[in-house]
Amino acid sequence: MKQKVIIALFFWMFFLLSACTNTPPKELEAVKPEEQVPHVGKEGPIRIGFAMDSFLEERWLRDREMFKESVEALGAEVEIVAAYGNDALQISQAETLIQSGIDLLVIVPHNSEATAAIVHKAHLEGIKVIAYDRLVKNADLDLYVSFDNERVGELQAEAITALVPKGNYVFIGGAITDNNAHLLKKGVFNVLRPYIERGDITIVYDQWTKDWTPVNAKANMEEALRTTNMQIDAVIVANDATAGGVIQALAAVGLAGQVPVTGQDADLAGVQRIVAGTQTMTVYKPLHMLSQEIAKLAVAMAKGEDVITERKVNNGKIEVPSVLLTPTAVDKDNVESTVIADGFHSLEDVYRATSKE
Repeated sequence: MKQKVIIALFFWMFFLLSACTNTPPKELEAVKPEEQVPHVGKEGPIRIGFAMDSFLEERWLRDREMFKESVEALGAEVEIVAAYGNDALQISQAETLIQSGIDLLVIVPHNSEATAAIVHKAHLEGIKVIAYDRLVKNADLDLYVSFDNERVGELQAEAITALVPKGNYVFIGGAITDNNAHLLKKGVFNVLRPYIERGDITIVYDQWTKDWTPVNAKANMEEALRTTNMQIDAVIVANDATAGGVIQALAAVGLAGQVPVTGQDADLAGVQRIVAGTQTMTVYKPLHMLSQEIAKLAVAMAKGEDVITERKVNNGKIEVPSVLLTPTAVDKDNVESTVIADGFHSLEDVYRATSKE
C-alpha cells in the first residue's frame, strides 16, 4: 500500500512539473508570430564623416557649410573635423570617424600620399571613401569628385598670355603635397610650353608654396623680385589666397597693378582685387555644385547604390572613378555675370573696397 502511494505521488509531481515547463511566459503569449518586429539592421539616418584639411581659407569654410547643408537636405547626418595641415592628426581624426560607425567617409587630404592609409583603414571596416576636390594617391579610392584642375591651370595661362605674350614669367604654385597643385601646374605649362619653346616666354622663377599660405607665397615673390632684379612681366599664382601674398610683395616695390597676377577660387578678397586692378583674374569653381554633387553621391554610396562615372583619373595605383566639374575664368569684364549673378558674392561686397577709395 505504501509503495502504491509513493508511485501515485511521483506521477502527480511529474504532471505538475511538465505543466509548468510547457506554459509560455505571459509576454510571449501576447505576441503572435506575425506581429513580431523583424531585425532591420542599423537604425537612424545615414552618417557621413567629413575629414577636412583646414578652415584657414575662405573657400574651405564655404565648402564645410555647403556640404553640411547638402547632406542634411538629403536626410543624412555629417560629422566634420579638420586637421590644419597636420598629416598625423588627419589620419587620427579619420580613424576616430571610422570607429564611430559612420557609413561613408569623405576626405579633403592635406597630403595626397599620406592619406592612402586612411582609405586602407576605412576599407578594413567596410567603409567607402570619396576624395573631395583633392585626389588621394596610391590607394584603392572609391570615388574622386572635383573640378577639372588641369583646366584651371590652362585658364590661368590663357588669360595671362593673352595680355603678355612675351616676357619673363614667375610661377608660384600651391603646396607640393597637394595633387591639385601638380595638376594645375601641368595645365599652366600645357599652354606656356609653345611660348617657351619659341623663346617668347622665359620662366625666371618657379616655386611651390608650402601649405598654400599667403605668407609663404609672399616670401617666394620677394625672392623672385630679388633674384631677377625685379625684371618680371607676369606672375601665375595657384590661388587667390597665395595671390594676396604675392600682391603684397609687388606693392612693396610699387609693382602692384603693373604686373598681371592670376588666382583661383574666386575668394572675395581676390575678386575685390580684380575690380581694383591689382589682380588680373581668378578661376571660379561654383562650390555649391561641388558640395551638392558629392553629397548626393555620398548618400547614394552609403546606401549601397552603384555610382557610374564617365571619367577616370589615375592615382598611381588604380583608375579612380571620377566626376570633374567645369571651372570658369573670371576677370573684370565678366565678374558681374559670373560670381555676382550666381550669388557667390554680392555686388556690394565686391565693390566695397573700391567705393571707399
